[in-house]
Amino acid sequence: MFRLRTPIWAAVALLGSLLVAPPAQAAAESTITDFEADGLPPGVVAWGNDGPSTPVLTVEPGPDRPGAPATNRVLKSVYTVSQWGGWSHDLAAAQDWSPYEGFSFWVSGAGTGQRIFFEVKDGGGGPDNAELFEASFTDDTAGWRQVKVPFTDFVRRADYQPGGAPSDGELDLLAMWGYSMRLPTASGTLLWDDVQVYGTAPPRPVRLATDRPVYPVDEKGSAQVRVSVTTATGDPLPADLTVGYRTGEGTATPGEDYTAVEGTLTFPAGAASGSAKSFTVRTRGDGTAEAAETIPIVLSGTGTRPPAENPAIVINAHGLPYLDSRRPVKQRVADLLGRMTLDEKAGQMTQAERGALAGPNDIAAYRLGSLLSGGGSTPPTNTPTAWADMIDGFQLRAQQTRLQIPLIYGVDAVHGHNNVVGATIFPHNVGLGATRDPGLVEQTGKITAREVKATGIPWNFSPCLCVSRDDRWGRAYESFAEDPALVSRMATIIDGLQDNGVLATAKHYVGDGGTTFGSSTTGDYTIDQGVTQVTRAQLEAIHLTPFAEAVRRGVAAVMPSFSSVDFGQGPTKMHAHRELITDVLKDRLGFKGFVISDWQAIDQIPGDYPSDVRTSVNAGLDMIMVPYAYPAFVSTLKAEVEAGRVPLARVDDAVARILTQKFRLGLFERPYADRSRLADVGSPAHRAVARTAAARSQVLLKNEGGLLPLRRDAKVYVAGSNADDIGNQSGGWTITWQGSSGPITPGTTILSAIRSRASAVTYSRDASAPLPGHDVGVVVVGETPYAEGFGDVGRQGRTLELPAADRAAIDRVCGAMKCVVLVVSGRPLLLGDLSRVPALVAAWLPGTEGAGVADPLFGAVPYTGRLPFTWFRTMEQLPINVGDAAYDPLFPYGWGLRTDRGRDRLKAVRDLLVSGDGPSKAAAAALARALPGPNWNTDGTARDSRAVLGAVRAAATLLDRSRTDTFAQGDAVVSVARDLAQAAGKRPDLQARADQKLAEGNLSGAVDLLARSIG
Repeated sequence: MFRLRTPIWAAVALLGSLLVAPPAQAAAESTITDFEADGLPPGVVAWGNDGPSTPVLTVEPGPDRPGAPATNRVLKSVYTVSQWGGWSHDLAAAQDWSPYEGFSFWVSGAGTGQRIFFEVKDGGGGPDNAELFEASFTDDTAGWRQVKVPFTDFVRRADYQPGGAPSDGELDLLAMWGYSMRLPTASGTLLWDDVQVYGTAPPRPVRLATDRPVYPVDEKGSAQVRVSVTTATGDPLPADLTVGYRTGEGTATPGEDYTAVEGTLTFPAGAASGSAKSFTVRTRGDGTAEAAETIPIVLSGTGTRPPAENPAIVINAHGLPYLDSRRPVKQRVADLLGRMTLDEKAGQMTQAERGALAGPNDIAAYRLGSLLSGGGSTPPTNTPTAWADMIDGFQLRAQQTRLQIPLIYGVDAVHGHNNVVGATIFPHNVGLGATRDPGLVEQTGKITAREVKATGIPWNFSPCLCVSRDDRWGRAYESFAEDPALVSRMATIIDGLQDNGVLATAKHYVGDGGTTFGSSTTGDYTIDQGVTQVTRAQLEAIHLTPFAEAVRRGVAAVMPSFSSVDFGQGPTKMHAHRELITDVLKDRLGFKGFVISDWQAIDQIPGDYPSDVRTSVNAGLDMIMVPYAYPAFVSTLKAEVEAGRVPLARVDDAVARILTQKFRLGLFERPYADRSRLADVGSPAHRAVARTAAARSQVLLKNEGGLLPLRRDAKVYVAGSNADDIGNQSGGWTITWQGSSGPITPGTTILSAIRSRASAVTYSRDASAPLPGHDVGVVVVGETPYAEGFGDVGRQGRTLELPAADRAAIDRVCGAMKCVVLVVSGRPLLLGDLSRVPALVAAWLPGTEGAGVADPLFGAVPYTGRLPFTWFRTMEQLPINVGDAAYDPLFPYGWGLRTDRGRDRLKAVRDLLVSGDGPSKAAAAALARALPGPNWNTDGTARDSRAVLGAVRAAATLLDRSRTDTFAQGDAVVSVARDLAQAAGKRPDLQARADQKLAEGNLSGAVDLLARSIG
């Protein structure tokens, strides 16, 4: 028996009429875009997934549009869209559309029946990072029609949100940055005209919010809920406002788990927008071990808009074995796995892009195991603190789930925490490979981990252990080298990351650096995501070796490649390759971590979506980076398991692997950001290491007459496109996915670093300033940023040639004075005639610390870097790699002139080896025979090359037997033999193979090859 009564919160409706704002004055229609000029209006741009999918836009006469004058003009869009394409009008300044009822435009279609989506851009810092809200119409009319859609009918776009976009899910209309028209995947022609906002907006309610969306609380605890009221205009409340609150129906039981509450909060007229009041909910205790239970909070009030998702109090899970941090990880995993439903397991295998969440509560609704930020996917305010706030907010949502399994958040921190403005940006891997310094590379991993961890992120999609075999590949700069032995040496970065609390991901497994030019079928890419055509033995020897090293080091995650492998029976997508993922990686190599897919990569597997899911999971993928279709993935995986097409045992193995890493990270005990290190992000100490890495990555290719290092009192003329550009010198994957030119993040440009070193500097980007009166020119040339297939040679006219403006700057400067050319690029470039260039430096992509480029340029540190890639002579030679039968490069793999003295190197390493084991001590004694002064010229070069080389050969042979020597020590010994070989200038093939032998750890083999190259 029960008694019906009127709840207090319902009585709030009686006061609603006092709060409704008076009707706004009728708003006239306001035109956003017309097309009355001859050309496209400013800000109107076309876009597409490739060139053919980008529509052709022209302005044409359109007098036949109803109600239009005879002089009317319209926008014509001709399209053939394969994946996505459309056009946008990006506004130069944000507009306030809040006085209007809706959005309208005229369109002339063909009655195709196709559904066409359009979207408006709300808030954020500009049109490229606004929150997108969409609507659609059906092209069911041939000829002109007007489409009018109230703003209340727009919904937040669920399949994509740009990086840095707000994520509140509210179409605020106060700062609108334009709109986009998304064309259908078909061919056709549409005409557009007179894009407007129209009508008068209805009164806008007062928004209700709580200070937190989720309030985790223990048994016998209490949660204080703070409720705020915000007016649409930001003005004070016009009248008294009463807000009702009550505890709703969740999984917790009132009277047993908590004390139900109900009441009102009164905000007086004149209260400031954002004012807040509180109420308290108390929990009870029964002493029973149990999962988490929820208590929804319901807010109401006439003339108000409650939160889009009800806030909730969560009584924390307690007393269960998996929550006991004293137990072994294996026991905790087994206990938790045994409690999970299929829904919860499927959720753990799902990774969604943060910007794709339809609402933050989807984290709990779909029991998501992971979120990520793709390149450029940032909080609206891109600061370290904002990152920590964002990720902590996501983790808080995960606490709503029954088992309170924390998220594992991932990010592509591929050369520092490169999505974050102000973070330390290291040289890309190509530059780190040039350092030949595994210890330094490990240190870059350590610093990256500390900056990533400070923002709440425990997982990095790095390092890329690809062996890049073709300079035409748009990802070449993500590779440490063309030689697997050197790539394997640089796997020390895994230790730097994982020893400092961040999971590393070895990618892209396996063979993505060996794809055949022209084999890609992704858009207009030419080589990226293509087919690697090899034998099994070749794959093992070249591409698998670094991954075996990563597994040996305990790497926590492996990411398969977008590419395919063809052993001669036809290509198989790596994401579908059971032999290589399960049989080789997991079984033979013994990989114990989890396999994470690449971005939406399972969609490239032939077949329908259920087949994609079934094939990829059965092949051995453990977590799928969806990244947008997370509801479809969860439901499809469940259906495949229930139908018996994906074994439950395979799912349990995947989830166990994921949970193991979460427990090892300590996420169950510490899911939130450790903010004590936020001040270290981009700190001077971290930037000093990046500066050192940049300096050691510089490769001196040519130095006629000993021009380098430059004198500090020299009058220097600086030119070239990359002299004064942080974005260009940092490359792709910097702040945004593709990177961009300009001052995109704090740092030191190469020009400013030169100015800090030289006594007098003239800068002229195009070398148009007067040239006389200078001692030396420095021309900084190269590439602009790109990432992935966008950098493929042949895509939309991309080449490996220097831009014409850079070539002209070299000609002007080097024709007037002695000059140095610095090449800022992600790969070797076609340099042309170098006869008037006495000094040439490969600067790679040095990152934000341009001082590292200037340090060896002016002799503060010596040039020590060596080529990680063969520098080709002509395009016809590509691909060209160490070990090729025909090998005639401009500069061989491993080439790098040094500006320190060989004798000093040998003395320093001799002094270190004397404290080692027996072979090391004997090697030190052998080196001592090379050190007497008569063996050396005054400029530091060897006078008696036979004596020096003999001592080096003897030391190398002994060090091959040593157990205490380091790679750096062996490298120093061999470097003196390399000096002699480079001075002789013969047999580049032997010099290149010598560097390969050195990376393999065969010092005597390296010295023998160098000696043979001398002749």
